[in-house]
Amino acid sequence: MREERYDVVVVGAGPGGSTAAKVAAEHGLDVLLIEKNQEIGVPVRCAEGVSKRVENFVSLPKECIATEAAGARIFSPDGTCVELSEKTARGKLAEVGYVLERKLFDKYLARLAADSGVEVRVKTQAISILKDGSSVKGIVVRDVSDDAKIFADVVIAADGVESKIGRMAGLETRIKPADLEVCAQFYMTGIDVEEDFSEFYLGNKIAPGGYAWVFPKGERSANVGVGIEASRSRDGARALDYLKAFVRRKFPEGRVLGQVYGAVPVSGPIKSVADGIILVGDAARQTDPLTGGGILNAMEAGKIAGEVVAEAFERKDFSESSLREYEERCKELNEKLTRMYRARLLVSKFSDKELNRLARSLEGVRFEELNARELLRELIKRNPRLLMSLAKLFP
Repeated sequence: MREERYDVVVVGAGPGGSTAAKVAAEHGLDVLLIEKNQEIGVPVRCAEGVSKRVENFVSLPKECIATEAAGARIFSPDGTCVELSEKTARGKLAEVGYVLERKLFDKYLARLAADSGVEVRVKTQAISILKDGSSVKGIVVRDVSDDAKIFADVVIAADGVESKIGRMAGLETRIKPADLEVCAQFYMTGIDVEEDFSEFYLGNKIAPGGYAWVFPKGERSANVGVGIEASRSRDGARALDYLKAFVRRKFPEGRVLGQVYGAVPVSGPIKSVADGIILVGDAARQTDPLTGGGILNAMEAGKIAGEVVAEAFERKDFSESSLREYEERCKELNEKLTRMYRARLLVSKFSDKELNRLARSLEGVRFEELNARELLRELIKRNPRLLMSLAKLFP
């Protein structure tokens, strides 16, 4: 078995992994970024929506943008619509933004990493870790030729919700079904959608414990998907079943050109560092538990991870106590995710009648900002008894 040596190995070339690799390389480190699939960004396991805050991290080329949204519409079970748009908002639009071409976006981020000096390898899978006592010292990979030992002082695991690398390192990455959303999505064409608006549909008959979405992609096409709480999934009532029912009602004449399936962690953050290892993105459960959005959180955490690792090299200290600076700098993000997790626990228990009541209470509201926090604050203000337990989370 051949042996190689790098300062840092990053497992997973999604937004979090590529960002972490790029930042570490920009600090002069020798970085290897591996991706198990034969092509970065493929298959797409994402609804592809992202807010314009993405521009805080990277300048988007036009080819990475399918459509630009002017707002979002949220529909309660009885069809009551809450519109979040430039027409109703007076402040910064935090949650509306772009529907991406993720396969191009992920490739673009990986290219930026490569341009910064990162070595990128595809069709290369991490199959185990190398340890010296309690410390992670690298990984064993399998590629098209053979297996290899890749020694590194730090491993950054951005390997998704499964996070096999984190589990091998002794971190608790198991997730219970109640904290997991299982999703199914069709790429559809020949459908009538308003291209300026993303749409979200709530209701226990539509998507129990989750929601359905329609993200326009131009030319009468869209990503149409459903995510449901995994604990409510059963034979005849799985995410794909709910999606097919939703499409029959909403887009009976539409044609399906692609299908994707996946899972989204909605548990809130977990312990994400140990000796020689940092978890980033879905592996660290950094997805917003209420909305399921994770691209920007992964990029923010990836940037922090790259910086913390660079500082650890200056100290020549890769212990958990040294790398714990990563969790300290992610504290604000993690606190937000914890609040959203508690909000999700409450919202997921609402009946359709309660969801309708909440939606009707917002008719005519003009929002200062278009984000989940402002939406929840307004709901609490207008429904204090129903949402009393949320008031302390969003003062």
